[in-house]
Amino acid sequence: MNNYNNKKQIVFENIKDFDLAETFECGQCFRWNPHNDEYEGVSCGKEAHVNISNGNLIISVLEENPDKEFWEKYFDVNLDYQKVKDEIKDIHPVLKEACKYAPGIRILNQEPWETLCSFIISQNNNIPRIKGIIHRLCEIFGEKIENNYSFPSAEKIALLSEEDLKPLRCGFRVPYILDAAKKVSNREVDLLSLKNLPLEDARKELIKIHGVGPKVAECTLLYGLHRLDAFPIDVWMKKIMNKFFKNESPQIFGRFAGIAQQYLFHYIRMNPKLLEE
Repeated sequence: MNNYNNKKQIVFENIKDFDLAETFECGQCFRWNPHNDEYEGVSCGKEAHVNISNGNLIISVLEENPDKEFWEKYFDVNLDYQKVKDEIKDIHPVLKEACKYAPGIRILNQEPWETLCSFIISQNNNIPRIKGIIHRLCEIFGEKIENNYSFPSAEKIALLSEEDLKPLRCGFRVPYILDAAKKVSNREVDLLSLKNLPLEDARKELIKIHGVGPKVAECTLLYGLHRLDAFPIDVWMKKIMNKFFKNESPQIFGRFAGIAQQYLFHYIRMNPKLLEE
């Protein structure tokens, strides 16, 4: 381990509605891990240790010139999540309970290519295995940074073969990763442009990629492009919609559908018996 006694600190004071465990462990990201009373991880080639103390978000880095604006955006510091909850909580009693259950969940502003690739890897997979595959991908093909590795670019992955990716042990997902890398690197799918497209058009662009269906597309839009109107539907969310929102579409949740989805997903996944009542 490098010496974090030489760290530089970025501090955001009086942060409300933010819990690191709830945010990092709710299924939206795969490169943050608990370490003592903090989390350590990497985003966009930047390694950090993060903790919350006395209402302050403290980000410790080894960079000479810490990028405060990057982390401010990454942790969605400027969105008032209490106002979001006030706007969505009365849509349904179960959503009100979900907002209370894990009020500290925030939607991270992750790098779009990393998010797309990570959720391709996540298909029919569990979180420990997803994390293992992503760790191997970064260790083998990323660049060394401090104690960790950067996420390899689409351009780098596009030059590889299925044989090259065998050490990742990610099975049927290999051709999907390669197709995504090629389409992103040659701009056949321009990820950054998806931020401003109508949501349906943005989905259609992502589904051009072999192996990307509605769920992976929606996760990429929500977690990688901060499209808070996106609404990923997996097995859990199908059950939730059928149980509590039958005959309704995600549009019922409005402009913060993605945040509502995250609260509901986490609440019901932690309390599955509610689906049986």
